Amino acid sequence: MSSYDIVIIGGGPAGLAAAASAKREGIDSILILERDTQLGGILNQCIHNGFGLHTFKEELTGPEYAQRFIDQVEELKIEYKLNTMVMDINSSKEITAMNRTDGLFHIQAKSIVLAMGCRERSRGALNIPGYRPAGIYSAGTAQRLVNIEGYMPGREVVILGSGDIGLIMARRMTLEGAKVKVVAELMPYSGGLKRNIVQCLDDFGIPLKLSHTVIDIRGKERLEGITIAQVDNHGKPIPGTEEDYTCDTLLLSCGLIPENEISRSIGVDMEPVTSGPIVNESLETSVEGVFACGNVLHVHDLVDFVSEEASAAGRNAAAYVKAGGTLGEKSREIPITATCGVRYTVPKKISVNRMADEQIVRFRVGAVYKGCYISAYLNDERIIHRKRQIMAPGEMEEIKLKKEQLSGFDGLENITVKIEEA
Repeated sequence: MSSYDIVIIGGGPAGLAAAASAKREGIDSILILERDTQLGGILNQCIHNGFGLHTFKEELTGPEYAQRFIDQVEELKIEYKLNTMVMDINSSKEITAMNRTDGLFHIQAKSIVLAMGCRERSRGALNIPGYRPAGIYSAGTAQRLVNIEGYMPGREVVILGSGDIGLIMARRMTLEGAKVKVVAELMPYSGGLKRNIVQCLDDFGIPLKLSHTVIDIRGKERLEGITIAQVDNHGKPIPGTEEDYTCDTLLLSCGLIPENEISRSIGVDMEPVTSGPIVNESLETSVEGVFACGNVLHVHDLVDFVSEEASAAGRNAAAYVKAGGTLGEKSREIPITATCGVRYTVPKKISVNRMADEQIVRFRVGAVYKGCYISAYLNDERIIHRKRQIMAPGEMEEIKLKKEQLSGFDGLENITVKIEEA
């Protein structure tokens, strides 16, 4: 059995940033395990621009952004294995993986960084009625077909769901000559970034119908058409609001789910709202020495934040290894409560003596809020009260907690993050 100080599961933007960060902290024994044929993850098929504005202060395409980190991994001489599937990880941090070259093999790690990313919700998870004809794809699959493999999924397109991938594919399919007839969204708000709604739908005259869903699919061999209808507050179709569209392609962009089957096998505690691990201020999970970052932790809207978070996970994994399997004495962990419009927070608990001088807490809201305040409380004392003109579920929010303020607060029992009316 081979052994490494740090093993990183996933060679996408999170895994690459974590590896580079850990190496710069002085850890030489690092291995990245990636199941695809190349490093870079999902960014390799995201050929549109808009990446890197925070990290590199310039606008890059997805492959360009990924290449910056791949170059860092190559320059730092970090070892990686491609075409390698991780089968299992046990609580002793023993990894079972396999590939064509090595067959089935085992690795003992001192620390593990989970960076497996996320996957799309499938049609089966959405319970759309109708036959199962050809022409129904997840938006990410269609993106790979068009951008990497050079195939057009279809010519007349309807998109269900207004997540960022669906919005971007509405523009991409239009640019490739297809007619995108409508984007239907079950919720009363879009799940994507505002800039994507403007640049991908409004600029091309593609209608977005909120509070609508697909209620029927027509066609047996190939998709021939769909029916959408408006839904009520409980998500039930409203009779009399049906609209028929002829189309040969239906793209599904109905949310992303963190890839956490491996995390569960280790015994990591999970957050039901995000479907990702519960982590502390160091991005450490409930299993000591196992860290999580990127979309496997919670779905991000910007890859720049993935890289920032992953760099922190890599630093903390390195600190854990260098200290002989500890992050230092842990004071009592203070829980962070998400309430009044805030769906969850990352991290979910903070050990004040181990936090950085400034701790970023990221979260998403559960509805669209206009002219409201983001507030944070230490017990019952409000320490943050920041006005936001508009907040939406599709865009991540954050606050910054200062160590000096937390450590100087006597009897701190709980930190609360909430949305308050003006």
